[in-house]
Amino acid sequence: MPLSKPLPAELDPSARQLVTDLRRLRDHSELTMRQLATKTGYSAKSWERYLGGTSLPPREAVEALARITATDPVPLLALREIAVETWGDRRTRAGAAKEQGRVEQASPAREERPQPEGEGWKERPQPEREGAPAHPAPGRFPHLALTVGVAALVVALLSALLLVLRLDDDATPAAITAAPRSAAPSPPPSYTCHITRVQGRWSAGINKGRNTEIGYGDSGADVAEAQCLLRRAGISPGGIDGMFGPLTLRAAKTFQQREGLTVDGMLGPHSWKALRG
Repeated sequence: MPLSKPLPAELDPSARQLVTDLRRLRDHSELTMRQLATKTGYSAKSWERYLGGTSLPPREAVEALARITATDPVPLLALREIAVETWGDRRTRAGAAKEQGRVEQASPAREERPQPEGEGWKERPQPEREGAPAHPAPGRFPHLALTVGVAALVVALLSALLLVLRLDDDATPAAITAAPRSAAPSPPPSYTCHITRVQGRWSAGINKGRNTEIGYGDSGADVAEAQCLLRRAGISPGGIDGMFGPLTLRAAKTFQQREGLTVDGMLGPHSWKALRG
């Protein structure tokens, strides 16, 4: 998705700042939409709506993006809380204005009919009996009925629009909240570095000393072992999460360049040997 696409003009300042900050974090992490969906549990289509400013991201999605980019989530959540107050009002006003425009275009213009003149036309006499109700002038009933009908149509359309918007607002958060439970039924494993020297070689105690070749997109204990050893070498790979993402790739290339190895980001036998010292 091209994140250079302008945000909707009707976004209030808090929502606009929130979406701008989320775009910046995603660009800095260099994650694709598919990788972002894998790491957060929210689909790529959902992230396209969140980062495009057409749907307000849930609290859990904001926290997930902050976690994988090692960012403090408190300012982002504060912006979201402010944006929640105006998000529903913005959608209701925009929908009502659009519907009102359609009704005004569909309403027929009333045409004034000229009164007939000449000797052949005479005013119809009105009843003069005392207490008898006066009859309305000819031609008033069709115009009155048309006006009442248009007014009733406008009220019905606006009521239906507000009901649809309310149902949509009530249903959408439930669908978004349910997505992480089905996409991520169990929490990802956690890893802890226990750096020791085993037979003259450095080990983090995670993958039992294996030197399996790993690269970008891999995950598991071998990646977590490499992350611990990169951190021991003074190069931060981000978090110790067992995910070979952009930060781990950058750290691996930095280490290979420092050690005079082939800078390809793949950790093979030579890179493992240098990491274990």
